[in-house]
Amino acid sequence: MNKTLVISLSVIGGIVLGAFILGAGFFLGQTAFNPGRIGAYGMMGNGSRGQGNYGMGYGMMGGNRFSEPAATAPITVEQAKQAVEGYLNRLNNPDLELSEVMVFDNNAYARITEISTGIGAMELLVDPQTLTVFPEYGPNMMWNQKYSHMGGRGMMGGGFGMMGNVFNNSTIMTVTSEDALKIAQQHLDQQFPGYQTSSEPDPFYGYYTIEILKDGEPAGMLSINGYSGDVFLHTWHGTFIEMWE
Repeated sequence: MNKTLVISLSVIGGIVLGAFILGAGFFLGQTAFNPGRIGAYGMMGNGSRGQGNYGMGYGMMGGNRFSEPAATAPITVEQAKQAVEGYLNRLNNPDLELSEVMVFDNNAYARITEISTGIGAMELLVDPQTLTVFPEYGPNMMWNQKYSHMGGRGMMGGGFGMMGNVFNNSTIMTVTSEDALKIAQQHLDQQFPGYQTSSEPDPFYGYYTIEILKDGEPAGMLSINGYSGDVFLHTWHGTFIEMWE
């Protein structure tokens, strides 16, 4: 075989192999982090619009047969608070404060609000194994008009939404808090009889997040889009343990 051809093929083979290794490393790096262990049926298992379940698989609340078991010991409230406060300090935004922590066996959930408005700014998760704090996926990324790079004009400059969710520029949502509670309860009655919503939805920029109760105790969460009324179940938490407000 021509020596020049052999050298050329060797170079091309090296480039292809290097690209494969790089791609594999990126994939493993992404999957190894596995924040929150999303649920047995994957991220986009049951997408629908209107009053249906928008994405994120079939799992839902604590004790649900569809949820994956926790892979490590649960985090404590104090550990979660300390980790989130460190995260907020790095953001260096004095208008943001931690207002709620809910500990589940898969992760800890934190609600961050604006001090000046009282409106929810973002939702965070804390990994119980690494204590890593990161933005919650789902509505917090796709529907948050102010603090998400996917859903709004926020932290990384993004555009106006993802996957067709283009929002009104107004901070006044067309779906009221009463509407959101009604839509959420209708969805629970249809899909998960015996579960109820909490009495007060937490408003964010573009959506509401509502706690789900079973016999008066927290069992999970769902979010309602503030313009379309889409329902999005938070399927990644697992079994509720304790909370702080």
